[in-house]
Amino acid sequence: MKKNLLELPENGIPREEVLNFLNNEMQKDDIDAYSGKAFGLCYLESEEHSKFIQKVYSSYMTANALNPMAYPSLVKMESETIAMTAWMLNGTRKTTGTLTSGGTESILMAIKAHRDWGRDMKSIKSPEMIIPETVHPAFHKAAHYFGVNLIQIPIRKDYRADIEKVKDKINENTILLVGSAPCYPYGVIDPIEDLGRLAIENNIGCHVDACLGGYFLPWIEKLGYPISSNWDFRVPGVTSISLDLHKYGYAAKPASSILYKSDSYRKYQFFISTDWCGGIYGSPSAAGSRPGGAIASAWATMKALGQKGYMKASEDVMQIAKKMIKGIDSVDGLHIIGDPEMCIYAYTFDQDLDFDFFKFIDLIEHKGSWMINRMQNPPAAHHMTSRVHKNIVTEFLNDLEWAMEKIKTMDESEKVEGQAAMYGMMQTFNNKEKINEIVRDILLKQYSYVPRKKKD
Repeated sequence: MKKNLLELPENGIPREEVLNFLNNEMQKDDIDAYSGKAFGLCYLESEEHSKFIQKVYSSYMTANALNPMAYPSLVKMESETIAMTAWMLNGTRKTTGTLTSGGTESILMAIKAHRDWGRDMKSIKSPEMIIPETVHPAFHKAAHYFGVNLIQIPIRKDYRADIEKVKDKINENTILLVGSAPCYPYGVIDPIEDLGRLAIENNIGCHVDACLGGYFLPWIEKLGYPISSNWDFRVPGVTSISLDLHKYGYAAKPASSILYKSDSYRKYQFFISTDWCGGIYGSPSAAGSRPGGAIASAWATMKALGQKGYMKASEDVMQIAKKMIKGIDSVDGLHIIGDPEMCIYAYTFDQDLDFDFFKFIDLIEHKGSWMINRMQNPPAAHHMTSRVHKNIVTEFLNDLEWAMEKIKTMDESEKVEGQAAMYGMMQTFNNKEKINEIVRDILLKQYSYVPRKKKD
């Protein structure tokens, strides 16, 4: 099979040959989801469950939720999935929502809905939303897409949103307050009950981004783990919640959900066009065509796992995370940042340690072929724990110890292949536009066609 040609082949390549190339040559550099080597991206309940939802997805591979009248089974499954999720979040019969393609789309829809609600109900023409600095960049994307002014407030020493700062920024143009459950960087829940009270007092919306914790926190709370704040629809002022089924909901990608307190908010999410010559057009979310397989797998996952299945998976993951956190915290010179409330956490050097943290992470990655997410301000490493990490805890902690000894003894000028050089360079720029330009250039190169090298 020729691997260096951009042109569409004149004659179709035999399907078995395509599959063989796909499963071998094409995937040889990809991370193995079941290896436990990646601390993000992959959220797996079990191999048995993955095979199950693969079958479910395949059975609805040709189905398209664009037209609900063509596939009433998808409408039923989506409605039931939202209803089960609303129950899990302590909603009421009025609680409603929609399935989306992921956390970003769920967040985009929530911002769009609240922007239009503010325009219609309060005549707000220059909408603003108030966010803590730890919220996901999808909120920045939504603000950019929908013309909403973003007011960013600092976090407290416990890495949660500073309520007094939020209160100071509320004005006549505020449409929405935002908090996370938990935030991606540090795994802590913002003071959602306080945000909800402010939302009620000022007649504005309150969105909770629970894309990471939405299908996890309810179960560990039932298991007796401490939660710093109520964050779901038990909080009266909460008007919308985003939560990802393809993370700790264990559904196939792409699948997320956006829930609203009632249809008085959800109706502003929908898009309707009645003047098109092709007919009346309406869509519930940003997407037009919506893959039936994703909807079916989300529904099937919740039905198959049930309450006990989610609780067992959540307990297993929490036990793994506790071992990792304890082990990382015990390494001389390292500490966990803050007090994470679930299986998401970050760690960094102690203040008296003056070494290149990103070079330290590069060392760990090379030692054991790990894939670790990097953070900045301050430099830190980020983990999201899953069941696949059960058998790698000791191996990882040993590599962590090795890298700590290595960074303390190696010459500063010694180079390590990885991302340290790029992150180090970024830290030297004060000009945000320059950083944006560099990242944009990297993206342009990453998403450009590069012919594969011919083998000798």
